[in-house]
This record gives sequence, C-alpha cells and structure tokens, in this order.
Amino acid sequence: MARLLIGVTGGIAAYKSVEVVRLAIKAGHAVRVIQTPGSLHFVGRATFEGVTGAPVLADQWEPDPARGAYPGDPPADHDPIAHLELVRRCHVMCVVPASASTLAKLATGLADNLLTSAALALRAPLVLAPAMNDRMYEHPATRANIALLCERGATLVAPSTGALASKGEWGVGRLAEPPEVLAAIEATLDRSERESARSLEGLRVLVTAGGTREPIDSVRFVGNRSSGRMGLALAEEAARRGAAVTVIAANVALPRPQGVAWVDVGTAAEIGEATTAAFEAADVLLMAAAVADFRPRAPEDGKIAKQERDGLAVELEPTQDVLA
Repeated sequence: MARLLIGVTGGIAAYKSVEVVRLAIKAGHAVRVIQTPGSLHFVGRATFEGVTGAPVLADQWEPDPARGAYPGDPPADHDPIAHLELVRRCHVMCVVPASASTLAKLATGLADNLLTSAALALRAPLVLAPAMNDRMYEHPATRANIALLCERGATLVAPSTGALASKGEWGVGRLAEPPEVLAAIEATLDRSERESARSLEGLRVLVTAGGTREPIDSVRFVGNRSSGRMGLALAEEAARRGAAVTVIAANVALPRPQGVAWVDVGTAAEIGEATTAAFEAADVLLMAAAVADFRPRAPEDGKIAKQERDGLAVELEPTQDVLA
C-alpha cells in the first residue's frame, strides 16, 4: 500500500493520533511517526514505536536507526538526513493533531523542529487535522494560516464541534475522529495517484537500457554486468504515466514491458546510431544503458584459436561517446 508519515504535535488530542496510526496499519499502509517535543508530554514515543514497529523521531539532531526506511522497506545504504529521507519516501504526510502553533509555522515556512523541517522539504501531499480550543481555532490568524496552507495544496480535515479539553467548554476545534482522518488520507492518495497516472500524456520518451558488448572475435566480447533492469523500470513507469516510450536495449534478456517500442542493439556504435536516429522524435531522453568506453581495435571475424598460443593481447580503442 502507501508509506504514510504521521506528524504529531502537542495537544490533548494527540492520544487520538495513536488510533489513526493503528487504523492506517490495519488498512495495509506502512507508517513512520515524527513528534514535536511538546507532543511527548501527551503521548510517549514508545507508544507509537510499539504500534508501528519502527523508530519514532522527535529531535532534529538524533539519528534515525532505520535510516529513513518504512516498515517493509530496505534502509538506505548510507546515513541520510532523517527528515529528508522520511519525506522523500512517503506518499502522504499527515499532521494529526495540528496545533495552532504548528499551523502558523507551516504557513510561514518556519522550520524550527523535526516536524516543520520535514513538512518544508515535503513534495508529497500534506493533510492537516487541526485540534485546539475554539477561540484559538476561530482567531483570524489561525483562519488565515489554514486558508493559506489550503491554497498551497494542503488538505484540511476540519475539526468538529463538541466538548473540548478544558472542563465545561464546548465549541469547534475538536479533532476529527480517526476513521475520518484516515479517509481523508486515503482520498488524498487516490487523488494523487489519479493526477500522476497520466502525468506524461503526450510526451515521447526514449530510454536506453542494458550493457553493450564489444566483440573480440565471433564468440568472445568485452562487456559489463548491466542487466537493463533500471532502464526497463524507467520505461515501464513512463508508459504507465501515459508517455509513448521507445527502449533501445543493449543485450537485455529481461521481460519487455507492455506498450513499449523496442529496438535491439549490441555494441556502443549500434546504440549510438539508434539513439541518434530516434532522438529527433523524442521529448525526453533517459540514458540508463552502460556503454563501453573502449572496444577491441581489430576484432577477428572468426573464433580465435586457443592452440599454439601462450597468451592473447587485445588492443583497445575508445568507443563513440553516445552522450556527446
């Protein structure tokens, strides 16, 4: 399913965010949680770690033991900056509850804690579920901040009217119920998928994939270990998004993606010729092939015999620079 980043801010409604996380995991989503320092006064990180099975971060300066990975995903092969890797991998970020202070910071671009820094680096959709006293929610500053965030594309899960945290108080500002918050997250996911599904409609994408082989003789060659997997993944995704895709494949044995035009080549010279011929009709060029830098200067037409040889010296010369 999806990778969800849940941000929890300080407020009595923080206890409801545990149920949001539980419901999201039950629905099949992978969840990571980040907290503001204030939220730790209401719900400790051990609660979220027990529910998600993943580390919870609350400080910009602490390392992420999972190195940005979500449950079920492999960690990065390096130690990334925590908030950047978490938002890079997530499909949706939801701040629940979103306090008045955090809404103000998000609206003005203030990044003074892990949560607000993550939100500022976010490229995925943002869902906001405010919770606060009715007078704070109805204050013109809060209303203006919410309006600005929604204008920028955030999805608002409006608070309900009811009993508030302070004894005897009643009004708007009560956090939406967890199933409603999850429904908003999943609706945002669906909308995002629909928008991205045909995002390359009308574009012509040319992809090179695989690894070239430069002949030594009719049997042997100088090559590399490229399988073409990366190039085919790019081609498949471009086709899924509506592009007309052509793959120039150098010695690729993997299954061919559906709906993709295919040109088989072998050597660096062949991939250069094919790419040059197809490039004029392309809008986008993705060079994922591993092209040899050198080739044998004088390849034999037949098989070089092993008999009566103490060794074999092969002189190499530069190949054509396809990118140039």
